[in-house]
Amino acid sequence: VLRRSLLDLRLLSSELDGRRYFAAGTPWYATLFGRDSIITALEVLPFDLPVAEETLRLLAERLGTRFDDEHDEEPGKVIHELRRGELAERGLTPLARYYGTVDATPLFLCLLCEHADWTGSREVFRELRPQVEQALRWLDDFGDLDGDGLLEYLCRSSNGLVNQGWKDSWDGIVDEHGVPLEAPIALVEAQGYAISARRRLARLFDLEGDTGRAAELRDGAARTAGALERFWLADRRFYAMALDARKRPSPALASNQGHLLWAGAVPPERAAAIRDALMAEGAYSGWGVRTLAAGERAFNPVGYHTGSIWPHDNALFAAGLRRYGFDEAFLRVFDDLFEAATRFAAYRLPELFAGFSRTDYEDPVPYPVACSPQAWAAGALPSMLMAGLGLVPDALE
Repeated sequence: VLRRSLLDLRLLSSELDGRRYFAAGTPWYATLFGRDSIITALEVLPFDLPVAEETLRLLAERLGTRFDDEHDEEPGKVIHELRRGELAERGLTPLARYYGTVDATPLFLCLLCEHADWTGSREVFRELRPQVEQALRWLDDFGDLDGDGLLEYLCRSSNGLVNQGWKDSWDGIVDEHGVPLEAPIALVEAQGYAISARRRLARLFDLEGDTGRAAELRDGAARTAGALERFWLADRRFYAMALDARKRPSPALASNQGHLLWAGAVPPERAAAIRDALMAEGAYSGWGVRTLAAGERAFNPVGYHTGSIWPHDNALFAAGLRRYGFDEAFLRVFDDLFEAATRFAAYRLPELFAGFSRTDYEDPVPYPVACSPQAWAAGALPSMLMAGLGLVPDALE
């Protein structure tokens, strides 16, 4: 399984301007995707340090520089996707150079910090410090649409993405009635990424002797961590996947909150509540955590983001379980996803598979049009292996 994962990543390794990156997947997304390329680089960073560094430089060179509604571009924002081809060359699609993503910018900063942790070097941070400051300004000034300390998104492009997190299908973010939320929308996992990015960057600034900037970043992380309380559903004992335009939390149980554990964004007692919610029967299929729990109005086991199972989503959750010491839950997710890989052709985990219960089908049910191979799915088990072995980078001094 590990060999297949790494061979697939070799297949998806692409080059742009002489720099390597992981293309998102074939056949639909064989190009540079900010979020996908970053998360894949994070997943396999100890297996391939150079591609992380080159991905950082590629994305730094393409940070947004202007306000351009048709491309959802803003200064300091990390690009979502870069397309080539006839439509792109003729300027007939905004996706040729599209910035409609709320989470790629904090994830870019997380990758920069993770790279420093593994290499023990601050050289890339020093080189990209101007772009780091631009990205931080985007978090503070442009990603936070109303100044409440939370990242929100609103599609301004005539042909852009309505939803701009990793669940970017039109119906991926819903309320308890199955109705898509009204934008601007604040996603719970994006807040976790932003908290983690600021906290980890503060350490780098401390090491560079800029303690004032480090303190500002810690204050910003604390502000977002406080605002994260608006997502907590005390009656259901878990976090909402998102807040809508009126800052109303969606009570639907979804997998998004599992990423808060990866980010280390919540206290231990809340982490335990997330574990309990996502490992419960409705959310957990027996093969992994569903994107949306069975029993929710919008649940569809073959819905792209409304009940299916995504390996990378489970890998981030699993890494978070390990981080908080929930080893039994980690092992269950790891074992089940590993076994799922052995049931697919060539031991290849696809982009996603159906969220049917394991008690109903003896094998995981394929999703008919999933990318296979797909980069962050290929990186899922290698990253979970590192988490399971307890290998934590600590090279910086």
